[in-house]
Amino acid sequence: MKLITVLVVDDHDLLREGVSACIGGFEDLEVVGEADSGEASITAVAELNPDVVVIDLVMPGIGGTEAIRRLRAGDAELGIVALSSFTGADQIREVIEAGATGYLVKSVDADSLAHAVRGAASGQSMFSPEVTRALMKVSDTAPASPLTSREDQIAELIAEGRTNAEIADDLDLSIFTVKNHVSSILMKLAVRTRTEAASVILKSRH
Repeated sequence: MKLITVLVVDDHDLLREGVSACIGGFEDLEVVGEADSGEASITAVAELNPDVVVIDLVMPGIGGTEAIRRLRAGDAELGIVALSSFTGADQIREVIEAGATGYLVKSVDADSLAHAVRGAASGQSMFSPEVTRALMKVSDTAPASPLTSREDQIAELIAEGRTNAEIADDLDLSIFTVKNHVSSILMKLAVRTRTEAASVILKSRH
């Protein structure tokens, strides 16, 4: 069993220790460090090279969202799970656009947190139901122009949380081709991120 290594970031000691305890209760997850600010998280990631960062958003200094932006700029493969009390659509969009892999509310249970950490480690997006609902409320379900049959195939896989690499493997396409299709899908759905696209696709099924 390969351990998934995790860095926990929160400026409140009790919350940080609680999240670490939850994650550490699973055999396949290991907390390798903690940080109490966005700045400290950047230093800790450079030193510890974790698979996943679980990070609070409201912190002194640069804050969680800017820290996510900088962490993502430094490592395109790093799993980043935002943990927040807030579920406003504008904030969620900003955090996802900054580069978060997942977004959970702080009332999340331990199993769901562990599931999100595992997903983030493999590049899959995981969101609390409250977050998904907030995104769906502001998403427009009408594409600017119809998707091609290939784009429809890829859109369904995006909605399932598949990565570009997984989509390329499933459909026997190159990563470059998949990226081009994904860009076209985002444009046609008038959204800016894969997560927003997934919300639109899921909502259009109902």
